[in-house]
Amino acid sequence: MIVHTRWLSLLLFAIPMAPAVAQRHADLNPVEVDQLRDTAMEPERRLKLYIDFARQRLAKLDQIRSNPKMSVVERSSATHDGLQDFLDVYDELNDNVDTYVDRKNDIRKPLRAVMEADNEFQSKLRALQDSAAASKEDTKLYDFVLSNALDTIKESINDHRQLMQEQEEAAKHKKKKP
Repeated sequence: MIVHTRWLSLLLFAIPMAPAVAQRHADLNPVEVDQLRDTAMEPERRLKLYIDFARQRLAKLDQIRSNPKMSVVERSSATHDGLQDFLDVYDELNDNVDTYVDRKNDIRKPLRAVMEADNEFQSKLRALQDSAAASKEDTKLYDFVLSNALDTIKESINDHRQLMQEQEEAAKHKKKKP
């Protein structure tokens, strides 16, 4: 019986930790972490922060791409890393959207901002992909992560539209109840 109790207590201890271990996290700087710290229960503020963080990473990517002092290899490598940073933050944004949906929060207002950002991000990433200045040699190092980012955005646009419809429908039914 003691053996079973030990296994049970170990299992009960490990289960809550599993999502934390399995979940990936964006590389947020200390200022960003501080900004997020107090917003867990405020979907609008938290999601808008993640949108801002993603925008900042795309702006940094623009700076990298236009830096004439970098060699092609340095620029390509930095572009890869910048795209991965953007994608990590964007994935965190989506994880937070999912969390609020699981909690049954009404996130229609912040979801509108997310959907606008989706279109903006997609446009910027497509512009990078279509850039005539980027040679095939230049894009070799980041082509996969760029393709992955564009696929993620495309899927998220569809998911966010569907979620908005569900949120609108839930709000209608909530209004009908006395």
